[in-house]
Amino acid sequence: MTAVEGNPYAGNKRYHDIYPEMGTGEVSTEPYYSEEYYQLEKEYLFKKCWINACRLEQIPKAGDYIVKELPVCDTSVIVVRRKDGGVNAFHNVCSHRGNKMAYEDTGNIRSFNCRFHGWTYDLEGDLVVVPDEENYFDLDKSCLGLTPVSAGEWQGFVFINVDPNPKETLSEYLGDLAKGLDGYPFEETSGQVYTFETVVNANWKLVKDAFQEVCHTPYQHNRSLPDAYISEANPYTRFIDMAVVGHHARASLFGNMEHQPSPLAMHAYGHGATIASASMVDGEEVSAALAPPGINPTGSSDWSFELHVFFPSFFLALTHGSYFTHQFIPLGVDKTHWFSTTCYPTPTTAAERFSQEYSRVMFRDIMNEDGRQIEETQSMLKSGAKKTFVLKDEELFIRQGLWQAHKMIVENGGLPE
Repeated sequence: MTAVEGNPYAGNKRYHDIYPEMGTGEVSTEPYYSEEYYQLEKEYLFKKCWINACRLEQIPKAGDYIVKELPVCDTSVIVVRRKDGGVNAFHNVCSHRGNKMAYEDTGNIRSFNCRFHGWTYDLEGDLVVVPDEENYFDLDKSCLGLTPVSAGEWQGFVFINVDPNPKETLSEYLGDLAKGLDGYPFEETSGQVYTFETVVNANWKLVKDAFQEVCHTPYQHNRSLPDAYISEANPYTRFIDMAVVGHHARASLFGNMEHQPSPLAMHAYGHGATIASASMVDGEEVSAALAPPGINPTGSSDWSFELHVFFPSFFLALTHGSYFTHQFIPLGVDKTHWFSTTCYPTPTTAAERFSQEYSRVMFRDIMNEDGRQIEETQSMLKSGAKKTFVLKDEELFIRQGLWQAHKMIVENGGLPE
């Protein structure tokens, strides 16, 4: 693209000089299909990192719980609301003979009761009832509670870490990326939540990579998003701004304010701010109203939403009046459980509900387009015909993800320096 004076999207290779450690060469495809590398990721990434488990709205009352299945960590974790309003997390396993404690994905309980032999634990994980207790040898209930998992909360998001001794607190791990979102109205924007989940037959990084670049939009989504995120000045959907922040990454996405939706879409967008209408507003005005410094830090009027990539596999994208998330939990080297949510304020009118439902369906259809393509890519990688990927400057976050993974595996003792 020929540089045009005053066009911020015309400059080529804007980021490689800022992050020289990421390199500019081709990257190996082996981490996307190697069983050996996947085992390193399990032991030295996912078992060491903070992983998003839920939002507090999912467990609002004492005794409310969710079960987070983490096969990539070889465990299942119970996250439960305490009587004092705090949150505890435990490995979902009884101290007696290893039975699974909670079989339902969600629920409300006064105590956790093992359905195998009746051992009972309170919300603090303490063992309180052992049937036929007198017939055990030297039984000390105080030493036989549920095994705790580190848990922390940020802006209503609950994170867990299965490492018995995490190297970093949640605050340290999230770092400046999280601080940049201080003040965003997560609580009021989480009143209406739509959830999608599916299993994708692809490596978790391949699924993740599709959502940390947008240069596929003019091609992959040429029907569903024909011109919402491209323009004459920005025909390749370049980011407004990109940054690596600690373990994580952040990008400001371009939106075409001259985009002309269909009459039905215009009707829907007229009844509430949604993810689908993010490209149609003045980004500078909207982001200024949202307040957090980590949203549209350049103050661009072309801004549509802000993408935050929390390593290893949690995405948070924010715009005016709504946000969405992605999480990619590996089930194997070539299988991924993909969770996604779209979040809005509680609708107060039927028109607002219609607007949100329209956006939900549009979002779902776009995700389906990506999912099908990702599975085809994984099937081709297995051929071994291509040993490397060729990445451009705007695909920085793909490099960063691979670089950060290797760095963390080395730091945690999985590979030599």
